[in-house]
Amino acid sequence: MPGALRTLRAVQWTMLGSIVVCAVIGEVVGPSVRSMDPTLGYVFSTAAVAVVGVIFVVRRTLVLRSAEGLAAHPDDPTILGHWKSGYFATYSLCEGLALFGLAQRLLGFNFQQSLLYYIGGFVLLFFFGPREPGRS
Repeated sequence: MPGALRTLRAVQWTMLGSIVVCAVIGEVVGPSVRSMDPTLGYVFSTAAVAVVGVIFVVRRTLVLRSAEGLAAHPDDPTILGHWKSGYFATYSLCEGLALFGLAQRLLGFNFQQSLLYYIGGFVLLFFFGPREPGRS
């Protein structure tokens, strides 16, 4: 269990850093701000809300259920694999949310519009850090 926690924390912090890098890349490489169709902004917003919903479903179905199983059977490798997979899926979805911000910035949206996606991905990724099962 300690090795799995260490791995998940390393992945979490690496992905947090990559969100910051995405924001910097969006500003350095992104084109100048131009007039964008508001419908495209609504598409990104709708997709972001859907991703956040999926994040909570993945946490409930994979992470929390597996954590209950690990609290009862800490040596079960199958349950540990599900638990880690749940965290990896959660982290990937949080990163995807931040990538929406990068995509918007590269399409010509301004930084303030993209910043919401960077912050959303960063905050969710930060607060969904790995916790040892049984120690909620």
